[in-house]
Amino acid sequence: MKLIATKGMGETSIDDVISTAEVSRGTFYKYYPSPEALFHDLAVEIANELISMAEPFVLSLEDPAERVACGFRIVAKLAIHHPLAAGFIVRLGWPDLRGPTLLLDFVRRDLADGIRQKRFISMPVDVAVNIVAGTVLGAAHGMLKPGCPRNFAEHSAAAILRALGVDAASAHRIANKPLKLGELKFEGVLARTLERDANESDAHALATQQH
Repeated sequence: MKLIATKGMGETSIDDVISTAEVSRGTFYKYYPSPEALFHDLAVEIANELISMAEPFVLSLEDPAERVACGFRIVAKLAIHHPLAAGFIVRLGWPDLRGPTLLLDFVRRDLADGIRQKRFISMPVDVAVNIVAGTVLGAAHGMLKPGCPRNFAEHSAAAILRALGVDAASAHRIANKPLKLGELKFEGVLARTLERDANESDAHALATQQH
């Protein structure tokens, strides 16, 4: 995850992986036939972890528009507080709708519900997914930049809703509705990577102070 966040999938080689993970080439091939297979499994794993984290909050809402905005803002919250996660999302690039899509698979459900209930304007669900996917990638890019506005996620969520056909006033209200998330709990690969990254950052800061 850290390699992809910093180098991208296309520039991450088997040598990079085995060197960083401190395993042999034989060990790598015991589990994966190629770096692409590893990246695919990692994307699926991260998608499942994000869905597991976000689903309880999203399912507590009845309005499909609120569900879409809530899911987006949870990912944005992750990106704001954990640049490594934002970098990973950015480096994954445009999602293949046939494969793992980070949150987009379960957002598709809410988009389809919204279109069926006429909460959103009529459009192919894949078009609606593209609206969300494009904004997720754009927001992740934006949140990696210094000086990103604190309400960037809310502005982006409102833009998604307006593009889906929600009137501007309602989109603004929904996008700025307080999120009662409490403490987001990460598990699995995502949690271990973020914890390791935080520990390394703390160690680097301590070393810098000592020098």
